[in-house]
This record gives sequence, structure tokens and C-alpha cells, in this order.
Amino acid sequence: MLPVKKFTDFIEQNNLFTPGSALLAAVSGGMDSVLMVHLLKSSGYNFSIAHCNFQLRGHEANSDQEFCRQLAHQNNVPFHTINFDTLNYAADKKISIQMAARELRYQWFEQLKLQYNYSAIALAHHQNDAIETILLNLVRGTGIAGLHGILPKNGSLVRPLLFLSRDGIAEIIKKNKIGYVEDSSNASVKYARNKLRHEVIPKLRELNPALESTFEKNLEHFREMETLLELRLAELKNELLTIKGDEIHLQTDALKKLKPQRLLLFKLLQEYGFNETTVEDLISALDKHSGKIFEAAYFTLILDRDKLILAKKNNKKQEEISITATDHTITYGNYKLTLLHDDTPLIIKDNPMAASVDAEKIIYPLSMRAWRQSDSFYPLGMKTRKKLSDFFISLKIPLHKKNEVPLLINGNGDIIWIGGYRLDERYKVNNNTKKVTIFELYLI
Repeated sequence: MLPVKKFTDFIEQNNLFTPGSALLAAVSGGMDSVLMVHLLKSSGYNFSIAHCNFQLRGHEANSDQEFCRQLAHQNNVPFHTINFDTLNYAADKKISIQMAARELRYQWFEQLKLQYNYSAIALAHHQNDAIETILLNLVRGTGIAGLHGILPKNGSLVRPLLFLSRDGIAEIIKKNKIGYVEDSSNASVKYARNKLRHEVIPKLRELNPALESTFEKNLEHFREMETLLELRLAELKNELLTIKGDEIHLQTDALKKLKPQRLLLFKLLQEYGFNETTVEDLISALDKHSGKIFEAAYFTLILDRDKLILAKKNNKKQEEISITATDHTITYGNYKLTLLHDDTPLIIKDNPMAASVDAEKIIYPLSMRAWRQSDSFYPLGMKTRKKLSDFFISLKIPLHKKNEVPLLINGNGDIIWIGGYRLDERYKVNNNTKKVTIFELYLI
């Protein structure tokens, strides 16, 4: 007899799918997926079969494909199949054949799901697959998430056979005289998973004959620990992360008090692409001078005095632009700059986004650009030259914001105006000024 009751109980307990769901069953023809087909049929579920031919085993692969076609016909269920050029795909993507096969099949399953409105994709993983996954993750390096093994439900992917071991499946197949096909590549130990299956796990079973049940209990503990960590992280995000416009700020004093610091800080920053090595470097820098920058693919983390600033990278470098005397409006990055020529010596006050400049001192063409390390100017009200880097520090302008500040440059190379911040003393309107040019910046 088939374990239909245990099968349906496991499905209900893990909320995998409902009796009325339309399922897509991924079937290779091996005993695991064939048993899943028989259990789905005996339980009265509505399902179709999908089979991938990766064209890696010649006639054997074609025979498996035909077997699955007949299996669908015998059970009177729809059948989907596809032939993949796996070797060329792997070569083009520069990935392993195993990874190529994985990508191809899951992409296709998702296409079928959308096309035929399937509610879930049923996969025939069992307890031993979960053990192999955990061991592989441990060997390659993993966090808590890698220890929960294969989940019964992950999005639209469901695994209704996780209540069974490989030996349990083999016994059911034998007792019920169910036919299946054997993939000869499963016997090869050139693949890491097969090496674990045939060489490592048998040795572990010698130490613990109840290996599968022990691992199942361990999996429950690991999943509970992962849930506990996720709840703590949710609390920390509410406590520590402050949204400031397009940035996220984290106070360094609070980060220093985290326990365990490395784990919690890594998990807070992991979703932004920061790895453990970067987090370790960050922890070492927390008590040192500010100004340190840490980078991930799409985000930058700046240690800025009493806080960390997390900002999305702006990988588009703003090009320097030229401004002529006849221009009235130009665009620079996120700014629009307007020019207004006036015959009266008008002075702009209380508007940092506008500057009134002595027109007779302007040499066209002007330019607008980002700052450079060698830049210096005479800040309005001062008679001495000041490095722009020091000026930025005095105003506490964060490191990642400096490149966004527009500089108006005269034709002779002088800085006329630090857009939004300070005019140069040499270009201010004075008693001798007859005409002015007013520059005004607008965020767009």
C-alpha cells in the first residue's frame, strides 16, 4: 500500500497546497518522482507532469523522456517536455553543467507555471536530499540559513516527499512493484552531491544508523533558530535603521553594543550586498577616525563621525559641462542651472541655491563639474585660500555627498561658486560692480 495518509497529512501540516490546486509535478523518471506521481494520483490531486531532457546521456535520456510520457498517459494527466542544449548553455554562461541544468529546468518550470496557471511546482526531494544539502553547505561555508536544509515550501516550489527517506521510498517502490528508470549518472562520484551520497553518508550512518531521523530533528532546531534570528533582526531594523531621504543611518554607539556583534551586523547589512569580511573590517574601524568607506556592488557604507551612512551607489559619473554667455538654462546631474543677466548690482541673500556674481569678472565659457582633490577657493568673507576638502569637512558634508556638489568654474580655472554652499570672495558683488549675472540651482 502507498502511504497516502502520511502524504496528505504532510501536505496539510506544511500548507503546501490545497486539494483543488493545479500542480506541476517535475518528474525525471527516477523512483522518487515516480512515487510522487503515484501518491498525487492516489490522493486525488489535480496535476500535470513536466520532464526535462538535458541531452547529456544520449539514448538513455531519450528513453527516460519516453518513459515519463507513458507515465503521464497511464495516469491520464497532461504532459510537458522539452529538450535542452545544456552543454552549449553551460559554455555560454561559463557555469558548470549541473548549474546549467538547474537554471534551465527552473526557468522552464516557472514559464509553464505562468502559461498554464499552475499554483505550485511539486519536486520530489526527500530527507536524504536535505541531509546532502546541509553537508554541502557546511563544506562550502554557510550561515544559519544554510543549515535549514531543503524547505517543504519555498515560494511556489513544494516538496511533498520530505517526510520520507531514500530507503523508505525504495521500500515502497519495491512493495508496490512500481516501475521507474535509473539515471546512470547517479552512480558517478565526480559530482559533489553523489560523492556525499555514496561515500560520506554511508560512513555517517555507521556512526548513527538513525541518521535521517536525527537530521530531521536537527533541521527543526535549525529552522527555529533561524526564525528566532529573523525576529531579532526585525526588531533591530526598527530600532537602529533611520531613513534620511535616500540614505539609511545607523548610530555607531548602538552598533558597538550589539551582541553577538559580528553576526547581527552582518545580517543587517547582508541584504545590501556586504560580505562577512567587509563587516569584520567595519567592526575594526568603529572606534577609529571617520571617513572610512566600504563598498558593495550597489551600495556604499560610510563611517561618518557618530554614524554609518548607507547609500545606494551612483555609478554614473557626471561629466563636466560647458556654459556660454548665451545659455539661459543648463542641466547638470540632478540640477537645473539658470542664468540671468542684470544691469543692476543685485545681491542675493538668504538663498544658498542662488549666487549673484560680478559679471565683468566672468570669463566664458564657464564650466560646471564635481570637486577635485586639488581644488581650493577663497570662501566669501575670507581673505585666505582654503582647500575645498577642508571646507567640506568644516560643513560636515558626508563623503559620498561631496561628488554631488556642483562647482561653477570660471574660464580662468577659478572656482566661482560652490553650488548650494558658498560664493568665492573674489567674485562677489561690491561697490564697483555695474552688472551682475545671477546663477540659480533647482533640484530636478
